[in-house]
Amino acid sequence: QVQLVESGGGLVQAGGSLRLSCAASESIVSIYVMGWYRQAPGKQRELVAVITSGGSTNYADSVKGRFTISRDNAKNTMYLQMNSLKPEDAAVYYCNAQKFGGLRGVLDYWGQGTQVTVSS
Repeated sequence: QVQLVESGGGLVQAGGSLRLSCAASESIVSIYVMGWYRQAPGKQRELVAVITSGGSTNYADSVKGRFTISRDNAKNTMYLQMNSLKPEDAAVYYCNAQKFGGLRGVLDYWGQGTQVTVSS
């Protein structure tokens, strides 16, 4: 089991910045894909950004140019730098990790989420 703990959420004014962190309970070297999802009240959970062990990244169209995903293997931590925040970015942000489990197949892990609130 991999435990994931998000932090860094909070209240920020529109146009401001936040950096979210996702700390893993074990080395993330073995985790092939990590990503950030978000869910606003009354809406479905959506993918925000993903990063592979090789450093490849993909972003939702709504955050391209504003958000940056990264990972620090030495610190077992993934980050989401969020700039130029908009009220529509407000949501609970969740950390996700997927790793190859051999005969167990692909293993999927989730954090508890961290609240991001953006005021206009």
